[in-house]
Formats: sequence, C-alpha cells, structure tokens
Amino acid sequence: MSFYQGNDLRKLTGGVKGVHRGKRKRELGSPPTLTTLAGEEERRIVRVRGGNFKVRVKKALYVNVYNLKERACKKVKILTVVETPSNPQNARFQIISKGTIVKTELGLVRITSRPGQDGVLNGVLVER
Repeated sequence: MSFYQGNDLRKLTGGVKGVHRGKRKRELGSPPTLTTLAGEEERRIVRVRGGNFKVRVKKALYVNVYNLKERACKKVKILTVVETPSNPQNARFQIISKGTIVKTELGLVRITSRPGQDGVLNGVLVER
C-alpha cells in the first residue's frame, strides 16, 4: 500500500485540475509511526529516500526530561499518557507524539521531540 503525499488535482473551488502528469516516486510517503507506551522499548530502522536511514520509536518506556530550573537532564520512566492536544483519542490508546503530556516519576512532562522521526523521546518538565 502506498501513501500519496502529492497534489490531489483539485482546485480551491472544488473543480478538477487537468491531469498533466502521473504520480511520482518522490511523492510517496509512509504510514504514521504510532509510538505507544509499553513495558519495554522497541526501535525500528527504516530506509528512506536517498538511501538514508531513520530510527523510529515503536514502543517507549523512558523519556529524557530537561528541567529548566536545575538546567539538567534525567532519564525518567513514563507512568501514563495524560493528554494529547493534537488528537484526544491518542491519550486513551497511550500513543505518544510531539506535544503529548505524560506523567513521569518527576511529574508532568511535555514531549518536545518527534519519536517517529527522531528515534528518541525528549521532554520538558511542566510541573512537579
């Protein structure tokens, strides 16, 4: 199955644009990586365009938390997913993405990295 990320050949008014070419290889995408909270960590290495490699986090257990007051980082265990502003359903299914607020041993943490793109979970301490 392919994920097309090109132009949908529709005008802003809803009319159909003339077909001037077909789909191109560079316009292909991939399904989203739904990083979930789990008992153990799992990462996948995926080949992307240009022969490069991308690390995707499939299952996460720890997050690197940066504390602004102490100016220090700690690797902390995630307890639960509290809220996901981008999609409220993701909090119910324990899916972690950028902007998700998770409960950790230190307190509430907002995720600042993109786990499906970066391969790591980073966050900032929101409150204690």
